[in-house]
Amino acid sequence: MSKVSSLTTAPMADGAQKLYHVFVRDLVLSCLIGIHAHEKTTPQRVQLNIDLSVAEPEGRFDDRYETIVDYEKIANAIKALLARGHVDLVETLAEDIAEVCLEDLRVASARVRVEKIDVMPEAGSVGVEIERFQTSNKA
Repeated sequence: MSKVSSLTTAPMADGAQKLYHVFVRDLVLSCLIGIHAHEKTTPQRVQLNIDLSVAEPEGRFDDRYETIVDYEKIANAIKALLARGHVDLVETLAEDIAEVCLEDLRVASARVRVEKIDVMPEAGSVGVEIERFQTSNKA
């Protein structure tokens, strides 16, 4: 029997590391996604959950929009991704969403869950969750 190593993940919010948590919960959108012929022509609903670990601004939050990572901007970027057209795999969509989130160098990590919610009558949803980290040295 092989040993399973524990995975380490970035904390979503951590005062000691000066990180805060930005999230979008249960965003339900229609898109063309899937490998089957009918999935390429009939939109289906996906439920998205996005969790971002974000570097806090210097000092304190001071009610200035430009100092924060905007969840509305993230949701709109996801809508724009879906508007590009068909995607075969939920994994690809999750990667694309994480990539968009990490374009803001203040985002230290992005955890993305993509669920197809109308695929299997026996299940509430099916899908994937990934976590990706900022690779830039700038913040």
